[in-house]
Amino acid sequence: MSEPRSAPTVGQVVLGRRLLDLRERAGLKREEAARVLRVAPATVRRMEMAEVGLKIPYLQLLLKSYGVSDEEAEAFVQLAEEANKPGWWQRFHDILPGWFSMYVSLEGAASLIRSYDPHFVPGLLQTEDYARAVMLSGAVGQTQPEDIERHVALRIQRQELLTRQDAPHFWAVFDETALRRPAGGPEVMRAQIDRLLEATKLPNVTLQVAPFANGPHPGTFGPFVLFRFAMSELPDMVYSEYLTGAVYLDARAEVATHLEVMDRMAAQAATAHRTKEILREIRKEL
Repeated sequence: MSEPRSAPTVGQVVLGRRLLDLRERAGLKREEAARVLRVAPATVRRMEMAEVGLKIPYLQLLLKSYGVSDEEAEAFVQLAEEANKPGWWQRFHDILPGWFSMYVSLEGAASLIRSYDPHFVPGLLQTEDYARAVMLSGAVGQTQPEDIERHVALRIQRQELLTRQDAPHFWAVFDETALRRPAGGPEVMRAQIDRLLEATKLPNVTLQVAPFANGPHPGTFGPFVLFRFAMSELPDMVYSEYLTGAVYLDARAEVATHLEVMDRMAAQAATAHRTKEILREIRKEL
């Protein structure tokens, strides 16, 4: 049987979609593919939906039945072996919820990340002290000191993607509330604002504050993140978190609605240049 995972890697998602495409191009139904493997059709579906790891012997049989050449099949298998390797974040499996593992994988594979947060500074730009203060507030549901430190370490390691060679473009809109709500005290907030000002110097980072004075906007319902990928197999995706879990949306209509809301918020929020001025003004007040 194929081995289940708490959350697939992006590589597994991409290869699962490719496997589905190859089967359909070969003109085979899932039931026919299942007979090749002598398994239930549900097993084939789970492989295509990246709900299980890609078991190499199964994969080789399917590729042969789909008419894939030996050379192409070998390349596919190599990609599958790589995709089946645990992501770096799985070292934090003791504190990382399964529903968030997928987020970290998507974050690392995205070419564009657009986020909106009404309450806090974006996680990718938080300082250690600010992140610790937020988590101590109970935002992650775990308040054991060792758990808090593990969460902080995970968050800080995630931030490395912004300065890597193939860094994604990170475009964040966040409410003025995130800057006005004290987390850890004035010293922590000053350091956090300094961190945001430093981030504005990165060519792949765009920050916009939604000031109180600009009134309500269409994103006030809650935070969400929109991912875009360079890989054609992956559609745009939206991540929306709630108290005990999260949902991942990739239906065109839902993604289009969130994209429109994000665009409208960006148009209404302070410009990137004005955002720098706002950050400096608030810092002087602390």
